[in-house]
Amino acid sequence: FQDGSLVRNTAVTLSEVLMGLLAGTCSAVLLGYSVAKSRAFERFASPFLVASQAMPVVAIAPLLVIWFGQGIFSKVLICSLIVFFPVLVNTVVGLRAVPHSLNELMHSLRASRWQILRMLETPAALPVFLGGLQIGATLSVIGAVVGEFVGSDKGLGFLINVGRGQFDTALVFVAVGTLIGMALSLYGIVIFLEHRLLAWRDKN
Repeated sequence: FQDGSLVRNTAVTLSEVLMGLLAGTCSAVLLGYSVAKSRAFERFASPFLVASQAMPVVAIAPLLVIWFGQGIFSKVLICSLIVFFPVLVNTVVGLRAVPHSLNELMHSLRASRWQILRMLETPAALPVFLGGLQIGATLSVIGAVVGEFVGSDKGLGFLINVGRGQFDTALVFVAVGTLIGMALSLYGIVIFLEHRLLAWRDKN
C-alpha cells in the first residue's frame, strides 16, 4: 500500500477479469441459445466445444501469449476461454428446462419470438444461468492469474512471481489474499444479482 504497487496491480488484474468475464459470458449466452434451439447446430458444434475443453487452459496459455503478446488482450482471452464453457452449459440446460406446455401456451397466444424470449425463456433459464455465472466469476480470476504467470509485467500474478523469485512470502500472501477477496467479491455480486433478479420466485 505504501508505494501503491498493490493497488495498481490489483486494478490491472481486476480489469482483465471483468473484461474476460463479460466477453466469455456474452459469447457463451449467444452460442448457448443457438445450441439450445437447434439440434442440427448442436450436433455440428458439440465436437468443437468438447475439444476446446479437452485442452487445459494452462497448457495453451503460453501459445496465446506468444500469438497475441503480453498485453491485456491475451489475458482477457484466457479469462474468456475459462469462463465460456460453464456458462454455455448452464445456458443450454436452463433454456431446455422451459416446460413445453408453456411454450405451446405462448404460441397459442401468438407471442412473437422476442416476447417468448423475454417473458418465458429468460425468466425460466435465469436461475440455472446464474449458477453458471457464479462458477464463471470465480474461474475468471484463475484465468487472469494464469495469463500473468505466463508472461506479464503487471498484475497480481506478476506480484506473486516477483515474491516467489525474491523469497518474499509476505508479498505472495498479500497477492493471494487479494485474489481470494476479488473472487469472493465477484461471487457475492452474482449472488446479489440472483436475489434481485429472482425475487419474483419468493413471492410465489
